[in-house]
Amino acid sequence: MSPEELERLASSLDDVEVVHNAPKWPIKGTRAEKRAERSVATWFVLSALAALGFIVAFIAWPHEYVAPGQPGYDWYHFYTPVVGFLFGFAVLALGIGVISYVRKFFPEEVSVQQRHDGRSDEVDRKTIMVQLASAGRTTDIARRKMITRSAGAAAGIFGIGLGIAALGPLIRNPWKGGDDAALWHTPWRPENGETVYLRRDTGILDEISRVRPEDMEPGSMETVFPFRESDRGDEEALLRALRASDAPVMLIRLRPDTPTVKRQGQENFHYGDFYAFSKVCSHLGCPTSLYQAQDNRILCPCHQSQFLATEYARPVFGPATRALPQLPITVDSEGYFVARSDFIEAVGPAFWERRP
Repeated sequence: MSPEELERLASSLDDVEVVHNAPKWPIKGTRAEKRAERSVATWFVLSALAALGFIVAFIAWPHEYVAPGQPGYDWYHFYTPVVGFLFGFAVLALGIGVISYVRKFFPEEVSVQQRHDGRSDEVDRKTIMVQLASAGRTTDIARRKMITRSAGAAAGIFGIGLGIAALGPLIRNPWKGGDDAALWHTPWRPENGETVYLRRDTGILDEISRVRPEDMEPGSMETVFPFRESDRGDEEALLRALRASDAPVMLIRLRPDTPTVKRQGQENFHYGDFYAFSKVCSHLGCPTSLYQAQDNRILCPCHQSQFLATEYARPVFGPATRALPQLPITVDSEGYFVARSDFIEAVGPAFWERRP
């Protein structure tokens, strides 16, 4: 059977009656047809250019954090808007191009089909491909090189952009360096035997306010950051300690004689009624900024996870499934809080591989 006969057979097998079928361009090669073809191709070209711009911006645009007022802040500030706009416009232009092609070149057809239940038989499944091929012939897609090439470029470059966006976060190996890898330690790790103090952020970078036990009332909480004497006067080091994503710690003072449950292996991580937990939620990394002294619960405002401070900050409500890491603390000979060591487990959300 010829393709035309197979096409008619496919329609009859599906109980389809074609009432009206008229090509959009009965006279081929007219100026109006060429204008319509150029308009469709223009959207595909714009999509390709936007996808190419997205790839370049995603790879080459400065994305490392820069503080407001610092050199390069404007470039950093516009990274997300530029990448988001180019990606969104590439999708939008590709969609408009497809819709424009259907509206401008698909035949005007009115068909009536009877509804049937169950799966199609073997003949139906074979003839459907002929119908698809016929649709391509009736829209003359084969001879519209401008549209096919621009659509191919748009889809191809956009696909490459999606692949780069998916693989981009995997290029940097977060475990490079073994025990010194960034995911295995935080700014609380002692270096060269130097003491790491707990300091509060007063809003003035050079004003070092170390924390003593008598500074806090029972049932209170304070956010603290790491400080080393070698960092005093070093603006860059002080900023790094305050802005590191895994540095914030909540120092909690429980009320006297509050019953507590210690985590196995961490029985001596606290100092008296003082307990220090990472402020980074183990669900999705939001700051666990709220502390309810009445029931000793630590709250994450993002997704309402709750952790019990009297039971090694284990999760008791919400989507979090892992306890907040506890920082080992003590008091030095001068009466200041210091970190005895770094966290012994990963800070923040669970990731691919965690140490037991």
